Amino acid sequence: MKTRVLIIDDSTVMRGVLTQMIGQAKDMEVVGAAPDAPSAREMIKSLNPDVVTLDVSMPGMDGLDFLDRLMRLRPMPVIMVSAMTGEGSEAALRALELGAVDFMGKPRLESPKARAEYADELIEKIRAARSAHLRRQSAQPPKAPPGAAKTGGGVAATASSRIIFIGASTGGTEALKDLLLGMPADCPPTLVVQHMPETFTASFARRLDSLCAPRIIEAQGGERIDSGTVYIAPGHSHLRIKRQGGGYQTELQQTPPVNRHRPSVDVLFDSAAELVGRQALGVILTGMGKDGAQGLLRMRRAGARTFGQDEASCVVYGMPREAFQIGAVEEQAPLDALARKVLAVLGRA
Repeated sequence: MKTRVLIIDDSTVMRGVLTQMIGQAKDMEVVGAAPDAPSAREMIKSLNPDVVTLDVSMPGMDGLDFLDRLMRLRPMPVIMVSAMTGEGSEAALRALELGAVDFMGKPRLESPKARAEYADELIEKIRAARSAHLRRQSAQPPKAPPGAAKTGGGVAATASSRIIFIGASTGGTEALKDLLLGMPADCPPTLVVQHMPETFTASFARRLDSLCAPRIIEAQGGERIDSGTVYIAPGHSHLRIKRQGGGYQTELQQTPPVNRHRPSVDVLFDSAAELVGRQALGVILTGMGKDGAQGLLRMRRAGARTFGQDEASCVVYGMPREAFQIGAVEEQAPLDALARKVLAVLGRA
């Protein structure tokens, strides 16, 4: 049975472009294209789509308000389509808090290759969204934990320090938030790869930093690896850990994508296996595809402790499943238990 898709976008041109792209997939059909919220409401009632693509900026009721009401009254898989700007990325991240499965920037129309790559990614995300486990989030984001102002400059990691490495994709922005909310301000150094466009990662890091106890930054490359700091890979580069004197620092690489991703979880995990070994702890969270599975296996073979998010708590049980099936995951756990398990391994529970 074909996946029935409803497009909601105030631009006639964009509705046409998205309709054409989705129509290339033999297992999908666009059942409607709405220019605004009132039209979208009626089409959802009459057409019963499996997946909705939703513009963030629309006249009248904007995409976030529409999404909030939709997820309260008739939850369904939604992929947000946002302009790749600072304001657009903040809105897209808020949409994920409200229950959207995934997000994309607006299509790049400058070349046939860019259009084709966007279409492939959109179709892949729609397929994943149809089978996703929906998570309805609180209408109000959590407040930042009380405590002293974050200044960074924790204890520098050394060869004997425990270091956490995390990989995530679809559904990972909320999963990472939930995981990091369980970490103390002086947590071990933590390096993260979350698949997202480069214009979104800085906003994502700032959003997490405002909510969580540890200091959370977008890695710029060359930072000393310190306790109490979480380093988010920028959307344009692979993130690795490297030796520097008696400690470690971040390293960014703009080498080709791995598993079609840059940043790639495998690249981060491989550096952990090579340099940190048994002092590393790896966590693979919700996401489609297989990025990170082989890297996590190499981490485990190097003596690291490894965890995977379980199927029931994943939005998309893709990456953790691949890792579990090849023996890379030492233990699976629900998202709400992962932070406790990680801290218990580190003697911090």
